This record gives sequence, structure tokens and C-alpha cells, in this order.
Amino acid sequence: MTAVRATPPEPIAPWAEIVPNTPYPLTVADLLNRPDDGYRYEVVEGFLVRMAGGKPRALFITNRLYIALGSFVAEQGLGEMTGADGVYDLDNLGQPNTGLLPDIGFIRADVVPTIDLDEVLTIAPDVAVEVASNNQYRPAMGRKAQRYLKAGTRLVWIVYPQWQTVDVWSPGKQKPMTLGVTDALSGGEVLPGFTYPIARLFI
Repeated sequence: MTAVRATPPEPIAPWAEIVPNTPYPLTVADLLNRPDDGYRYEVVEGFLVRMAGGKPRALFITNRLYIALGSFVAEQGLGEMTGADGVYDLDNLGQPNTGLLPDIGFIRADVVPTIDLDEVLTIAPDVAVEVASNNQYRPAMGRKAQRYLKAGTRLVWIVYPQWQTVDVWSPGKQKPMTLGVTDALSGGEVLPGFTYPIARLFI
């Protein structure tokens, strides 16, 4: 039986607002069937959470990186990209009733043939990119990065426009590497050959 539970027992998704008085637990299927009301929704261990739509600064940064990364991936034949509407269902990856929506996702080429193109993605992205809003801080976004890594994501970039920095999260690391405007993003072993000057994100 579905119950109504206002809040989780602890901050389960501190990067977002828990939607109060919603049925619990919700599934990723419930998330996909939710009508569009201007918010971005995710479901985390059965709890519905929401985030406001992005402001121009964050949208432009996301777009610059999506174009650069997408062009590189296409030219090299490395795989496929997803945008901010791409839902990753982590239910079979140790996180029941959890669907996350990275601002940018990358899926490597050898995984693409295994995907049912008419169903929700049931994998973790190989690369997840989140562009934080001004009210999303490092501890909270770090929790989200750790969820991606736990599910199998190999590289997470958290972009902080207000500080003009990028936190780079990798498997097995308890803390991120923080890069500034004099540094460049590197695809490492996940996207070999990809580099992007961080200063270009904040033009």
C-alpha cells in the first residue's frame, strides 16, 4: 500500500527540496508520468524531490559544455549524450526507487547497443555533469556525486558558477579534486583526449 510520508528520516537528497505530502514510495515510473509544472523532479529511494528550473548563467554554462563534449564524443565515435531530461533509473544498481537527472550524461559506445531505446535508462552514465545553482552547496552536491559513483559512474563533474570552480569526483576518492579557471577539464580514461579550459565555461 502506498502511504503519504512528508519527509524522509534524514536529508536523503540535500541538493533538492523534498516534495511534502506526496505518496511514498514513488517509483521511477511514477516520476516519468508526472505532469510538467516547471520544476525538475527526481525520485530518491522513493521520495519525490524537486529543483527549480535553471537561470540563464547555469543554462549557458551547461550548453557550452554539452556542445563541446557532444562534438568530441560524436567525432570520436565514443558513444551517446543525454541532456537535462535524461532519467537514469538506478533501481537495479543498489538504489531502489531512485531516478536521477544529470544536466549532462555520457554513455560509452559499447553500452549503447544494450539499451532499450523506448524505455527509461536502467544504467548509470559513464560521465555525469551537474551545474549547481546558487543555493546548491558542495556538501549537498557531493552527496549526489557519491550516488552516481555508487551506481557505477566513472567520472562526475560538479560545476559551481558562483565560484567559477569544478569539483571532479572519481571512484574510490572520498573527496573531489577542485579545479579553477586556470585549469582544464580532462576526460581521463573515460573520454581519452578530451580537454576543455574551465575559463571558457564562465565567459
